[in-house]
Amino acid sequence: MQQDTSNSAIIEYFRSAGDQLASETELLGTVIKNIVTDQGYVTNKAIILYLIAELESTSDVVKLDVLRKTLEIVVGRTPDDAGI
Repeated sequence: MQQDTSNSAIIEYFRSAGDQLASETELLGTVIKNIVTDQGYVTNKAIILYLIAELESTSDVVKLDVLRKTLEIVVGRTPDDAGI
């Protein structure tokens, strides 16, 4: 349940930012769609790992910037699971 709440909070954060995070919101939507297609469900960890893999495989400076910002927001808004 915590994971679903966390995913919803992250998605809502991106949506509420409007045009400020338009590229990041579009990227996150694509990432979530790809993860769901591959795994059937999405977790914050899967999003983070996907974004890191994309960072490692692209050299496009603009795309790198969007990936970094998206990753920074997702990591910053993901609850720490160290106590679990």
